[in-house]
Amino acid sequence: MPLFSYRAVSASGSVSSGELEAANESEIVDRLRDQGLMPMQIAQALGAAQAPGVRGKAVAGARWFQPRRVTRDHVLSITRELATLLRAGLPLDRALELLISLAPTLPVAVMLQGVRDDVRGGKALSQALDARRDIFSRFYVNIVRAGEAGGALGTVLQRLAETMDRNKELRESVRSALIYPTILVGVAVMSVMILLVFVVPQFQSTFAQAGKALPIPTQIVIVTGTFLQKWWWAMIPAIALFVLWFRRRGRNPAVRRVRDSRLLRMPLLGDLIGKIEVARFARTLATLIGNGVTLLAGLAIVKDTMGNVVLSGALEGVIAKLREGKGFGRPLAETGLYPRLATQMILVGEESGRLEEMLSRVADVYDREVAVGIKRFLAVLEPVLILGLAVLVGGIVFSVLLGVMGMSELAI
Repeated sequence: MPLFSYRAVSASGSVSSGELEAANESEIVDRLRDQGLMPMQIAQALGAAQAPGVRGKAVAGARWFQPRRVTRDHVLSITRELATLLRAGLPLDRALELLISLAPTLPVAVMLQGVRDDVRGGKALSQALDARRDIFSRFYVNIVRAGEAGGALGTVLQRLAETMDRNKELRESVRSALIYPTILVGVAVMSVMILLVFVVPQFQSTFAQAGKALPIPTQIVIVTGTFLQKWWWAMIPAIALFVLWFRRRGRNPAVRRVRDSRLLRMPLLGDLIGKIEVARFARTLATLIGNGVTLLAGLAIVKDTMGNVVLSGALEGVIAKLREGKGFGRPLAETGLYPRLATQMILVGEESGRLEEMLSRVADVYDREVAVGIKRFLAVLEPVLILGLAVLVGGIVFSVLLGVMGMSELAI
C-alpha cells in the first residue's frame, strides 16, 4: 500500500505529523478522525524507500529553489490550514501561532507573524490582511470580513479555499495546455538560429568567389545570418528592452483596452479567453454572495479581479443599472459581451431567487467549456505551428539552393 504523510491537529491544539500506510487519502482521514485528530494536510510520501540521509539531502537541496515571497500556493495552503484549525475549535491567535511554526518558508513566517501581531493588537483578521494587499486580494479580504460578520470564519475560509482551488485548477489547465506549443516555438526559433548562424555562413565565401549577383532571397538570408553571427549578443538586451517596453505600454489603460478588445475578437482564442473570464467571474461572485456580500458590493469586487479590461469595464454599466433598480441579468445581457447562455442562466437565477446556485452552475459549465476550448484551440494551433516551422526552414534552405543553382549555371 502507498505511504502517506500527514499533519493533523488535536482538540487541544497540538499538531502531530507522521506517515501512515493506506489504500487512499480517505482511509487516512478516517483513521485520524478515529484518533480524535483533525487532518490539516495529507500527501503521498515521496521517496519513501530512500534512506533518511538521502531524503534529508534532497530537502536541503530543494531549499535553494524555494520562492522568496508569499505565492498564491502559499496563500491557498494558509487558508486551508487556518480553516481546519478554526473549525477544530482553536482561537484565532492560537491558530496563527501554529501556522507560524508550520510555515514552509521564511517570508510566509514573517507575514504570518505580522498578521498575528496585528490581531493581538486588537485588529480584526480582515483588517490585518487588508494591510497586506500585495499578498491578499480585495476579494479575499472581503470574504474574510463577511465571515467575521457572520461568526463563521472557519466555514467561510473553507469555502474560500475550495474556490481558490478551483481557480488554481483552471489556471493550471491553461498553463499545461500551453507547454507543448511553447516547446514547439522554442524548437522552431533554435532551428532557425542554427541554420542562420552556423549553416548559411558556410556558403558565403563560396558565393563570393562566384562573382555573380545572388538572388534576392539568398542575399537576405546571408545578410541575416551574418548579422546574427556578429551581433547575437546584442539581441539579448534588445529582447529584454522590448519586453520591458511592452509591459510598460500594457499598463496604459487605453492601450490595454484596445489589446483586450482585439483578443476577444480573435477566432478560437477570443472565445477561449471569454469563457475563462466568465468562469472566474461567476465563481468569484457566487462565493461572495454565498458568504453574505451584497450583489452590488460583490460586482464591484469582481470587476477588479477580472483580467480582461473590456469585460471588466462592461460591469460598470451593469452596476449603474443595478443601482437604478433595473436588475442584474438583463443589463448584463445588454452588454453583448457575455455569452448568452451565461446571461440567461443568471437571469433565471435572479428571477427565482437562486442567483448563487445559478452562478455556481455557470462556473461549472464554463469550466468544462474551457477544457473543450483548450483542446479545440490546440488542435488548430499545433499544425499551424508545425506548418509555419516547415515553411520557415524550407524558405531558408530554398534560398540557399537558389544561390547554388545560380553558381551551377555560371559554371556551365
